[in-house]
Amino acid sequence: MSFFGIPLVIFAIITLFASVKIVRQNEKGIVLRLGKFKEVINPGLNFVIPYLEQLITVDIREKVINVDPQKVITKDNVTVTVDAVVYYKVIDPVKAEFEVEDFDTAVTTLAQTNLRNLIGDKTLDETFVARDTINASLREVLDEATNGWGVKVTRVEVQKIDPPPEISEAMSLQMKAEREKRAAVLQAEGVKQSQILEAEGARNAEILRAEGAAQAQILQAEAEAAAIQKIAEAANKYFDDKAQKWQQMQVSEKVLASATKYVIPTSSEVVNVLNLEGDGGFTPIKK
Repeated sequence: MSFFGIPLVIFAIITLFASVKIVRQNEKGIVLRLGKFKEVINPGLNFVIPYLEQLITVDIREKVINVDPQKVITKDNVTVTVDAVVYYKVIDPVKAEFEVEDFDTAVTTLAQTNLRNLIGDKTLDETFVARDTINASLREVLDEATNGWGVKVTRVEVQKIDPPPEISEAMSLQMKAEREKRAAVLQAEGVKQSQILEAEGARNAEILRAEGAAQAQILQAEAEAAAIQKIAEAANKYFDDKAQKWQQMQVSEKVLASATKYVIPTSSEVVNVLNLEGDGGFTPIKK
């Protein structure tokens, strides 16, 4: 091999290695030929023409930008400190590379400007309750502004809205008073409910006792009535004839106590009662 052949071989080897480019999975490759955009290449092993073409890689993963805290005046002239975070991802690597020079700085400036506008239209109390609205409005504004840069703003979060220390202290005292008020109201409601339940329990107990006493009296009366009925039935069954005979005996006693003689038919029930049939003291009349 000649003296000039060795350098040529070395140059060819270097050129071959220089032509081999690897694009990672989270990237997109932009090929420039003599400084002019040629094409976008996908992740993996790629070849470019050395010395004529240049490869630029663009990260397409979602990224986050911290918007530094800034002082903003609300609608009711209260100065608050606000910061935020912006999440975005590249959807068009060519625009992202050639349409904006420093995307992070541009987005941070846009976010700060729009935060001042959004919070400046609201009172201090509104900023605390409308944080989701502020996030959505800021994301929409930033996404529209960055659309021409090949970037998609996916989410915006306002991290804190801090009022001045004296207002924070006043708000803390107000919240404490509100908590104590709610606690007192809940305690009063609890006592009231307890008294109501106690009164209802006592009333229900009295009603149950009265109902129990009434039921007991009813049962006792029913039992007494049943007993009387049983006695009456037994009297009617076993003592009716004897009672009649006993009354007849009383009548006979009164009759025999006098000296007057009575003529009694032999068929009379009195003869049977007095057992006088055939007795010489009476003269029964035979029919």
